Amino acid sequence: MRFLLVLVAGATLTGCQPADPASSSGPNEAFDGIKDGETVQFTGTEPFWGGEVADGMVRYSTPDRPDGVRFAADRFAGLNGVSFSGKLDGTSFDLMVTPGTCSDGMSDRSYPFTATLRLGTETREGCAWTAASPFEGDETP
Repeated sequence: MRFLLVLVAGATLTGCQPADPASSSGPNEAFDGIKDGETVQFTGTEPFWGGEVADGMVRYSTPDRPDGVRFAADRFAGLNGVSFSGKLDGTSFDLMVTPGTCSDGMSDRSYPFTATLRLGTETREGCAWTAASPFEGDETP
């Protein structure tokens, strides 16, 4: 099952590619907009969720768990983003982070990455940022 989720996450990140990569004029190397070892912070609404990924560990928080839950996650760099996969209380957790202007809909912030979270069979949409690619807007909205 885990292999299938990693395969799905990888397919999501690679997007549509030509059958023969040599015929492509676009990049064929892994996404490097978020460096390995860089802390990725993420946030989402409806329901509220967020956290960070650093050093192979995810801290995931919700209003029910404001201090967050920590667990290990594997990193995968695709052609258009990175994903982090692990298990949260026995449920699959797959966070895909891709470049693109993002709004949380609640503040005047503009984020440089979109965050798509698959938590079991549920999909949540949110935003992400790093120290190298910070959000724009008020620090405390």
